[in-house]
Amino acid sequence: MPWNFCKESGTTLGLFSRRRGNRQVVQRQYGVITTTARQPCFYTDYNVPDTVMGRFEMLSSVMILFLWRTAKSSDSGKQLSQEVVDAFFLDIDYSIRELGVGDNSVPKRMKKLAGMFYGRLERYVRCLQDRDLGQLAIALSQNFHGVESEPVDMAELARWMLANADHLGRMDEVMVETGMVSFLVPESTEVARG
Repeated sequence: MPWNFCKESGTTLGLFSRRRGNRQVVQRQYGVITTTARQPCFYTDYNVPDTVMGRFEMLSSVMILFLWRTAKSSDSGKQLSQEVVDAFFLDIDYSIRELGVGDNSVPKRMKKLAGMFYGRLERYVRCLQDRDLGQLAIALSQNFHGVESEPVDMAELARWMLANADHLGRMDEVMVETGMVSFLVPESTEVARG
């Protein structure tokens, strides 16, 4: 399926880093983020649609958790965070082109997707700060399934995000600075509840 986000070959990331010393750290961290977003349980048990936009939404959600943690980081952690965000947008650009979107349309699509991402960032972070499971589940349902559609139960994904916010909050700063931020990933909702 197109829109794989961050090919294993590292084509997008190979072009990315301005600083050679950070390239491996950025690649490792972005790789963890994309691997987390691709976990099958999200698409089988958490009501995440296995579509191009569903994958974008899931990757955005994991990126937002990463940004939630790095907002509290040192300057070097924040710098790494910016480089990972840059890799994310380069990856989206690459994926749009891979889907066959013409060069003239890519900037317009990128602007729209960036606007979507930053809107979600603001809304999800507010819910994480307030620890508001209900509002986070509503926001996820609207973003993953559309405002016009019938509400879809996204409480499990909201619980997962809140659990990860707690997990990331306990993570040592050295883990951030070295690109070793990890996420809790249940195999299924049964594991998550157990």
